[in-house]
Amino acid sequence: MTRLKDIAEHVGVSISTVSRVIQNDQTRNVNQETKAKIWEAVKELGYIPNRHARNLVANKQEKSNIRTMKIGWVANPKQAEINPYFANIYTGIRDELTINDYNLISITRDELENEALLLKTIHDSGIEGLLLIDKINDSIIEYIQQNIPLLGLDFFYTDKNIAIVDYDREASIKMVVQYLVKQGHKDIGFIGGGVNETFEDMYAEHRFKGFQHAMEEAGLAIQPEWVMNTQWKMETSYEEMKSLIKRDPLHLPTALVCASDLMAIPAMRAVRENKLRIPEDIVFFGVDNIEMGKYSSPQLSTVEIPKYEMGRIAAKTIMEMVEGKIKLPIKIILPFELVLRESSNIKRT
Repeated sequence: MTRLKDIAEHVGVSISTVSRVIQNDQTRNVNQETKAKIWEAVKELGYIPNRHARNLVANKQEKSNIRTMKIGWVANPKQAEINPYFANIYTGIRDELTINDYNLISITRDELENEALLLKTIHDSGIEGLLLIDKINDSIIEYIQQNIPLLGLDFFYTDKNIAIVDYDREASIKMVVQYLVKQGHKDIGFIGGGVNETFEDMYAEHRFKGFQHAMEEAGLAIQPEWVMNTQWKMETSYEEMKSLIKRDPLHLPTALVCASDLMAIPAMRAVRENKLRIPEDIVFFGVDNIEMGKYSSPQLSTVEIPKYEMGRIAAKTIMEMVEGKIKLPIKIILPFELVLRESSNIKRT
């Protein structure tokens, strides 16, 4: 088992310096280069920060009789509370864990990105597994994987080499475009957001990739001015749609594919405020099938994503990983289906 002394010798500093860095002791300054070397050694040598945690690791093969029954959840607290998509996933997770006598522990991204807090969170908090929705970087993912089971949900983790529960985002949008093409649409636009830290890189996002591929397969050109990157902000969707109508009212798409219902609903409002009709002038199609879409005017056509089931299956999977029933990074892709309502209920001739 790695000790402070081993890290000190590896880096070439005193044991007290290593201790101050790991304990996040601010009373004496340690330069950033030395800190970086110490944390790199911590990860490389697999140091566990306290005796209790070391004992847990030492007894891992024997399955210690003491279970904490705690699963961590890393998500943006605001999104989990007010975004209907994430709220449904959260409810599914919570319900499944509660039925099985597990406790769900909320962990912030800051707690994982601060290296002193990372060690405390992973080794001292008692969590036996971790569910990820909020984005954390690859080096942290790698470290966590070495210590506890890890599972990702949502688009940040679709392509990562960890256990995943998700749906096929690309295929869902391709199905929407194919439906619109059958309805006679050729002038089709897109509203969505990106996947990087600032949500600007839309070209790497799977729903937009699905849109591109479906348009190409249909032999239809994508008009750049009809592609709107909202960075997943409702107000931006509203403003972008309003600007498009004012900029060129005689050259508008006949259909808009929206990467989420929350992007579709404000854009629909901008269309109605500018005296255009839905679906007669512009058809709208969303993704997620949130409750709000049933009460938009007109009702929003969408893709039904099994959000609650995603949460329950994610919880069930992480429990089975913790209990040793699943040992490989399993990937579970859930089905989806089109929900046709008034906002797309018209054919183009």
